[in-house]
Amino acid sequence: MSETSLRSIHGETNWLDTDLPRAIRPYRSHPLRTLATVTLVVLLAALLGISSAYLIIEREEPLNAVTIGPWHAYPKAGTAEADPYSVAIYTRGAVIPLASGEGLALVARKDSAGHQLDPTCIYRIAGQTPSARLWTLTAVDGHGRLVDTLPGRVNLASDTLLRAPDGTFEISAARRPHSGNWLPLAANAKAGDGLRFVLRLYDAPVTTGAALDGVSMPVIDRQGCP
Repeated sequence: MSETSLRSIHGETNWLDTDLPRAIRPYRSHPLRTLATVTLVVLLAALLGISSAYLIIEREEPLNAVTIGPWHAYPKAGTAEADPYSVAIYTRGAVIPLASGEGLALVARKDSAGHQLDPTCIYRIAGQTPSARLWTLTAVDGHGRLVDTLPGRVNLASDTLLRAPDGTFEISAARRPHSGNWLPLAANAKAGDGLRFVLRLYDAPVTTGAALDGVSMPVIDRQGCP
């Protein structure tokens, strides 16, 4: 049926009649329904944005990491180029990252085999570090907090480390004392507490992502678990 025939039957005034074929029947939503739809879309979009931001911040792992074996460095932390998510993570955890002129922090959450670090296990940390005037190795829990250990310390410093003639070193990370270089872990830790190793290089030339290319970092090997 032609448009002229339809108009002659229904007329311009009856253009919204319900007896028109659905394919050509115009649709006009009620204003309140339109407002409710727009409001729902805005709320869902806001909820999605807030949820995704919360999940990124909750993981407590800044973005734009440079990965070297099991170690992750964040060269832009503490600079004007740091992304807002990373800034929020540091702010939420009350962490002040090293500035580019001070040094660089590298964090390991897994061993060299890709297994999550467990504070109840024993680890061997061996090899070399990038050149630095001083570096420290610290054991913290899964949220980056310091823990209670048997000797009362949680770190080792490069100026007190026993080394091999070629400059390499071996460190035993464990709850109980070990001979040689011993990094104490939490005395009463449970597997669910989590573990991180934090290596801080002070006054080091490798403070940018490009400078980290090809540098040598210590391996982290799990020696055993109870």
